Amino acid sequence: MKIMSNEQLVVSYRDALKSGKDKEWLRILKDEIYRRGLKPFKKQS
Repeated sequence: MKIMSNEQLVVSYRDALKSGKDKEWLRILKDEIYRRGLKPFKKQS
């Protein structure tokens, strides 16, 4: 996996979710997001 900033990682994850094509890439991104302690979506009030 190439080195990404936190923002790039979250954007890539959101794009992968929307496309829904590459499940393995989605899993890798999700693992990295949780490893870094990020939250890919804002809470909706």
